[in-house]
Amino acid sequence: MAIGRQAAPAVSDGTIFKRPTWTRGIGSWITTIDHKRLGILYILSSFLFMGLASVEAFIIRLQLMAPNQQLVSPDAFNQLFTMHGVTMVFLAIMPLGTGLANYFVPLLIGARDLAFPRLNAFGYWVYILGGLFIYSSFFLGGAPDVGWFAYAPLTSLSNNPGPGTDFYMLGLTITGIGTLVTAMNLIVTIISMRAPGMTMMRMPVFVWMMLITSFLIIFAFPPLTIAMVQVIFDRTFGTLFYVPEAGGLPILWQHLFWIFGHPEVYIIILPAFGVISEIIPTFSRKPLFGYPVMILSGIFIGFMGFAVWAHHMFTTGLGPVANTAFSLTSFVIGIPTGVKVFNWVGTMWGGAIRFTVPMLYSIAFLFMFVLGGITGIMLAMPPFDAQAHDSYFVVAHFHYVMGGGALFAFFAAVYYWFPKMTGKMISERIGKIAFAFFFVGFNMIFMPQHFVGLLGMPRRVQTYDEGFGFEIWNLISSSGTFVMGFGMILILLSVIWAFKNGAPAGNDPWDGRTLEWTTTSPPAHYNFAVQPVALDRDAFWAQKHPELAHADDPALYDHDYDAGGIHMPGQSWYPFLMSLFIVIGAYGILYQNFVLAALMGVLVTFTTYGWAFEGVGGYHVHPDEHESQEGATD
Repeated sequence: MAIGRQAAPAVSDGTIFKRPTWTRGIGSWITTIDHKRLGILYILSSFLFMGLASVEAFIIRLQLMAPNQQLVSPDAFNQLFTMHGVTMVFLAIMPLGTGLANYFVPLLIGARDLAFPRLNAFGYWVYILGGLFIYSSFFLGGAPDVGWFAYAPLTSLSNNPGPGTDFYMLGLTITGIGTLVTAMNLIVTIISMRAPGMTMMRMPVFVWMMLITSFLIIFAFPPLTIAMVQVIFDRTFGTLFYVPEAGGLPILWQHLFWIFGHPEVYIIILPAFGVISEIIPTFSRKPLFGYPVMILSGIFIGFMGFAVWAHHMFTTGLGPVANTAFSLTSFVIGIPTGVKVFNWVGTMWGGAIRFTVPMLYSIAFLFMFVLGGITGIMLAMPPFDAQAHDSYFVVAHFHYVMGGGALFAFFAAVYYWFPKMTGKMISERIGKIAFAFFFVGFNMIFMPQHFVGLLGMPRRVQTYDEGFGFEIWNLISSSGTFVMGFGMILILLSVIWAFKNGAPAGNDPWDGRTLEWTTTSPPAHYNFAVQPVALDRDAFWAQKHPELAHADDPALYDHDYDAGGIHMPGQSWYPFLMSLFIVIGAYGILYQNFVLAALMGVLVTFTTYGWAFEGVGGYHVHPDEHESQEGATD
């Protein structure tokens, strides 16, 4: 079967297909429902928010560089660490994984798009507009200042009369809508749109991890949404869910938040596990070691993620029985994670390893995620947690998991898949220099925080006095921000340079193993001119090296899966408009302008009907027109 670089197909009247002029420019990006364009928008948006969060973190570290500094006020400091946490968790790292899934899940399973393209666009626009809604708080009375966890009763009107908490609750409710619909979209796509021959046990691990992550999102986000709606009702309509003077239970917020919050850790890290499971076999030139066990351990992690939430609450007085139960479940969840690390090392063992930039980030991920896991096991012991709770030791722990784990893995993914997305290569030499600064700077920042935390420095404090032994560790930690920041700037500049001047990548620059490498770089709008067939777990590798594969069902190749041609949907304004109306309505609720909120509700309803009855549109590619292909490979 011919697979490889295809020319743009012609439409059925024999002319070469060209998109209409109205679909070009900014309008084409606002109305796009192409999963690849939306994936790029997710990735760029997440890096924009990551840049904002990095600036916030830089100011925090400058404030703590020496004792008794007054670079920012206590109120501003509260806003900075709150927005840093909210941004990195909800607006940067998690959407970065979603963006990679948007772009590559259809390519990895041989599909032409996600199952519901317009819903996919709606998920993106709700996310980005919700994030901008939260950031508008800086200019509209003050940003949230209650921590990324927003514990009650800090969020009550009596304790926090400013609008920051309202921005937090409404903004995250809006972005959560986008996360939920995208998760549902991914589940339907993965279950029902796989290429012929791709059974569930032939799916790439990244696809498996996104499937598990999507189910985690569906079950984890509703408790958080319920809790946030309760706070909105308390602050807007005078209800008493979290008012202790009226018999409300502030600890209810902690339970609902962490029932979401701990699965959220795995919502972020499981896509990172999937990325690493694609990169390490490619650059070890070996199949992934223990594929079925890797899948099973991912499912077990997803299941157990809902059984450990109260280990965040060991010091709230739940009692020894509850503490013991959640301590044991926290130990147990470390087992499948250890299995994954063992299998990644087993994949590299005996392999012909190529130390490319993606591989360096992947190896660094292993090193730092294991360190974060070890400190996590320490914090799973209630006696130790009672001493280290709310100290910088905890800050160091979750940064090694979320930053050293997920962030390094996603940087590996950007370097790995950038050639496929753009057709250009990022400079390996500059990439390795940037990696060195990034790796050293990260460890300079967060390794000393273990020690200053054990010395007793509490987190979320605006300053500290001399004489406690905190000075040297904070100086090293803050100095590391300059090193890591230089590495991030190098990464940014190298990516920008590669867009214009990078060497041509070709279709398969890494000698890849999965289906995305069978199509052009960047892929055409319809992904594959000819429907790919998966006869092995490493489908493309089996085509290139049939003597090394254990493929079966060769008769699948004989069927013409594109006999009816390819139909691709057109553009749509409705996802963007609906998202815009939802965000404007949130401003109405925040300022108690219920007329505006009701008007936006009516517009959302009309937009829903317009969306439902919108014509299919799009374009059709006739099957006879697939014959014109350039550089095809058998």
